[in-house]
Amino acid sequence: MRVGDLQTPSLVVDRAAFEHNIEEMSAALPGPRLRPHVKAHKCTELARRQYEAGHHGFTCATIRECEGMAAAGLGADLLLANEVLDCRRIGSLVDEGHRVIVAVDSDETVHAAARGGVHEVLVDVDVGLPRCGCDPDDAARLADSARRLGLSVEGVMGYEGHVVGLTVAEERAAGCRRSMELLMRAAELVGGPIISGGGTGTYAFNTWATEIQAGSYALMDTAYAKLGLPFHQAVHVLATVISSHGRHAVADCGLKSLGMDHGNPSITGADVWFCSDEHLTFAPAMSVGSRVLVQPAHVDPTLAYHDRLHIVDRLLDAAAGQAVGDAEVLDTWLIDLRGW
Repeated sequence: MRVGDLQTPSLVVDRAAFEHNIEEMSAALPGPRLRPHVKAHKCTELARRQYEAGHHGFTCATIRECEGMAAAGLGADLLLANEVLDCRRIGSLVDEGHRVIVAVDSDETVHAAARGGVHEVLVDVDVGLPRCGCDPDDAARLADSARRLGLSVEGVMGYEGHVVGLTVAEERAAGCRRSMELLMRAAELVGGPIISGGGTGTYAFNTWATEIQAGSYALMDTAYAKLGLPFHQAVHVLATVISSHGRHAVADCGLKSLGMDHGNPSITGADVWFCSDEHLTFAPAMSVGSRVLVQPAHVDPTLAYHDRLHIVDRLLDAAAGQAVGDAEVLDTWLIDLRGW
């Protein structure tokens, strides 16, 4: 199969860029220093490449991701970095011999873990992102409660998500340090071998965490590209120009195939005007039938909109920003961790 044979919109991955990203991160954070976050790609075949690069523990965001990773033989060391109030499905995975650590940040989530058959937990600490996580001063109490219920408290986690996207590196580093100071204070009180945190935007700064939960680095998006990281844009939405009039053209991808919470996607050499349900309007005009490569602004939700990735050799005509129609499709990977 060739790129020109693919029905659009389709997700295509430049093999060389992807392999560069995997090698770059494994050199920076070898082995257990990285616990890749599979929410960024939801693909067990991609996770297998991360495993082959030396990363044998994984971070998950959903129970479905945990189940899919376990079914794929990648369930030896999973962290569900999310609060869960019904842990029975996780308990079933543990009974089958898989290791799944679950995040807790309240008495309710501690009790849910114990009821559901979970054996190991991390205390999730609020380090500045107003999302999940307990007050750092309450972490020790929650850890004690968990231990009284027979749970093994493996340590703490905290995500500095409010700073990972800061475009000024010095501000990003300073924000990471402030967040990790809060997490380290909790870690001293909680105990346990694991201090888990970080992401693609702070992986190079976060020397406090014992493991980094980065995920977007493998495929990248335009939001992270603004930070000057040493990773290449590997994933694109392949689209076809279906209409062209005057100064603009319209491609057959839109809100239903692109994660839009970080803004408009990009097309090399073009100005994206806006996206609607099934359409992307951009300038300049281009002949109907042309193929274009659309770079998503946020990789995680973009991947969740699609059911497969096409791995392609010689994907991009960099000067024109257009897909090379005769490029070979080397493999197709299912995005098999979607859903709940």
